[in-house]
Amino acid sequence: MTEPSDESRTVHDGRTMPEDKRTSILLLGVDRYVVSACCRLGVDAVAVYGPVTRDNGLQEIPDGVTAVFCDDHRNPEAVLTALHRAGLADRQFDAVQTTDEWALVTAAVLGAALGCRALDSGAAVLFRDKYLQKERVRAAGVLTARTWLVEDIHFLDGDVPPMPFTPAVIKPVAGAGTSQTSVVNDGAELETLARAYRKRRTASRTFVAEEFMEGQEWTADGIVSGGELVFYGLGEYGASCLSVIESGASLRMRKFDPHTERWAYDLAGPVVLAALTALGAPDGVFHMELFHDPETGQVAFSECALRRGGALTQEEIHCKFNVDLGEAAVLCALGDRPAPVVKVRSGTVGSSYLPSRAGTLLSCPTPEQLRQLPDVEFARIDQPPGMVLPEAFGATGERLGQVMFTTDSVDLLDQRVEETQSWFLEHLRVIPHEVVTRRLRDWSREVVGADYADVLYDPEGK
Repeated sequence: MTEPSDESRTVHDGRTMPEDKRTSILLLGVDRYVVSACCRLGVDAVAVYGPVTRDNGLQEIPDGVTAVFCDDHRNPEAVLTALHRAGLADRQFDAVQTTDEWALVTAAVLGAALGCRALDSGAAVLFRDKYLQKERVRAAGVLTARTWLVEDIHFLDGDVPPMPFTPAVIKPVAGAGTSQTSVVNDGAELETLARAYRKRRTASRTFVAEEFMEGQEWTADGIVSGGELVFYGLGEYGASCLSVIESGASLRMRKFDPHTERWAYDLAGPVVLAALTALGAPDGVFHMELFHDPETGQVAFSECALRRGGALTQEEIHCKFNVDLGEAAVLCALGDRPAPVVKVRSGTVGSSYLPSRAGTLLSCPTPEQLRQLPDVEFARIDQPPGMVLPEAFGATGERLGQVMFTTDSVDLLDQRVEETQSWFLEHLRVIPHEVVTRRLRDWSREVVGADYADVLYDPEGK
């Protein structure tokens, strides 16, 4: 099946693995939905994770999953040495799986080293390197932006070659989340950008320049098994990811309905299938981005990752189509073909990031309080009180919180987003960066209920 439908199927086979033949899987990073699926399917999971997950504390590792800490779960050496220290050097894993964009090639390398199922390293490279990816897709005849490789952006100093096209989007060749992404209109702007990156000593130095494409930014999230497209759900961003980062606005998304918005699936379907075929997508969950030109009706390929999309992609797909991408990722990693029971929910499913203000977060509404608002289906707060919030988040993977809605129409979705964001800002308490000490003392009385005013010693009154 290449498109969402209401056809009922059996998920896996409804059984867990026999205790004497438990399948074992090595997870790089902690994906709450992948870990949950392993527990539900009876898969013996070993999750290797790093400092960010441990320090963040948002994603808990449940009992029954072996947790192994290492300095960097994206580094093969760190993972292997951690497995040895944990006494797991001789563990016979059946597969290696990751939802972490930056650990995709590491998973491929470890699969070869451990002699178990994993993505082929050549395929992993294609799904990481945006330059190689676009070159491969364009060679297959799929409409996509022209590209130009900037081998080392730190060395573009007074020696910028003529740009083959302008304007151009400049981004790390293996980046994610729209981080360090900019638009330049000529060689002078590119040189200025290069100088700024060199001054900041950015870790990313190899960049790709892509031809700027007009249009709406669409998404396709789905499952591929044995090179065949099993399922996908189509969606759109409220505004392009780049414009959201530049403006400091809140990212918005929604899913297209395959019945009432069939035209979108008819336009995007051939491009999704052709791009996956060109990239040789084997088994896994994918997140693809596309550009739709409303004037011409053309859909162009933008980029594709062989892992689940970020933000609330898992929740939106599950809510709209009854498809669990976390479970699908586990089954694909193990070589089992997912057979989702697709049930299209009527109406509109969408989500939005929650607005923020710069400063130290004192308090904000809880997920439970957010779920009490009209048409709110799900909510998550990613930053706890006490965190210092920036003037603007620098990537789409950074946010204060997220909320998902289910409404009867797109117009009502837009209304609920605006209402919820306004309500959230009214109840958001942040100490601004520039606040003076006097104001902090006032807030201590108002919020904490404690008075830290200056007092005089009075031996009589004690």
